[in-house]
Amino acid sequence: MAEYAEVELLRVYCGESDRTDGRPVHEALVELARKHGAAGATVFRGVLGFGAGSLVHTAKLLRLSEDLPLVVEIVDRPERIEALLPRIEAATKGGLITRQRLVAHFHCPVRVRDVMAANVATVTPGTPLPQVVDLLVSRRVKAVPVLDAKGRVAGIVTGGDLLSRGGMEARLSLQGVLTEAARQEERDRLSGHTAGDVMTAPVVTISDRAGLREAARLMIKKGLKRLPAVDEAGELVGIVSRADILRSAADLAPAAEALPRFTAGLFQLARDVMFTEVPTAAPDTPLADVVSRLVASPLRRVVVVDGANKVLGIVLDSDLLTRCGPGRKPGLVQALFGFGGQDDAACPAGTASEVMVPGVHTVPEDASLMDVLQKMLAAKVKRLVVVDDAGKLLGMVDREAVLRVIAGT
Repeated sequence: MAEYAEVELLRVYCGESDRTDGRPVHEALVELARKHGAAGATVFRGVLGFGAGSLVHTAKLLRLSEDLPLVVEIVDRPERIEALLPRIEAATKGGLITRQRLVAHFHCPVRVRDVMAANVATVTPGTPLPQVVDLLVSRRVKAVPVLDAKGRVAGIVTGGDLLSRGGMEARLSLQGVLTEAARQEERDRLSGHTAGDVMTAPVVTISDRAGLREAARLMIKKGLKRLPAVDEAGELVGIVSRADILRSAADLAPAAEALPRFTAGLFQLARDVMFTEVPTAAPDTPLADVVSRLVASPLRRVVVVDGANKVLGIVLDSDLLTRCGPGRKPGLVQALFGFGGQDDAACPAGTASEVMVPGVHTVPEDASLMDVLQKMLAAKVKRLVVVDDAGKLLGMVDREAVLRVIAGT
């Protein structure tokens, strides 16, 4: 969230004696805004005014007990006001409502509710796993909360859960590039299981009012990449991911001096947090060996270097499947994930230079983590290759390393 941000001001005009479910309307509106996690709400009392009925309401001495006009103002981001509006309309029962776009300067810390995704897809414990996978792939998300019969968060199904407990072989990001036969094998393997069979429970949640540094620390402590966000009543209101926190940190870069605890660590250098155990291959390394190194590494990528260790390209499992034609893909699918049994085609012939992507996203070792983060977000990558002045491989820096700095761990 930037230092200055677009907000929406919602005004509700009502009378002091107006009631909803036995409560004053203005009190109910403020409570609704507070539970929704709105940035702020204020009630103003008027001294003179009239509404649609043309009845004048006044605060003159002899009429202090009369019904005075009130204005309830609620401020938040436009999309959050839009989500709150149906509840406001139901509570006002006919009062005048106006909306106005403004630019606001926030002095309070950035919170989970400011950056989380609010439009969250959910499933129930009984949702079949193939349907869960289809939902995740179509929404391009990596996790879906599981709600019980009362609408409370009972668990969460992540890509990791599908791999470790559901029996899925290829991670979610690769489902779209699998062969039709491999996709069908995946669905057959998941068939008969439900979200409740594989979900992580109990689920770790976070208050939508928590600060982003608190969210980052909880992710690091629990080894998570996303957290369901709940309101004061414990109801699901969104999901905050590692990427959400990193994007917010990048947006706050101009205000870093004003928010030293959140962003000051990002002035460290890439070499301070990079890891050096990076799988490599030469341009003429056989494709079978490249695949073996790729599968053996949690990075799921291999950097191609020349004899002087200069970076020439990179091989990712997703790139392998995307760049290889139909004739070679079945063999690669089997080599990467073991689909089809031992009698299918082996890993096709070829070398690293034939399948590598030459445009490697790199950063110098003395790049600040703020610059590293900006480049990660601009390139939409999770890791950057760190090189020296001659372009030689030194290591890699990833999102988790940057998140640890933000969390202060």
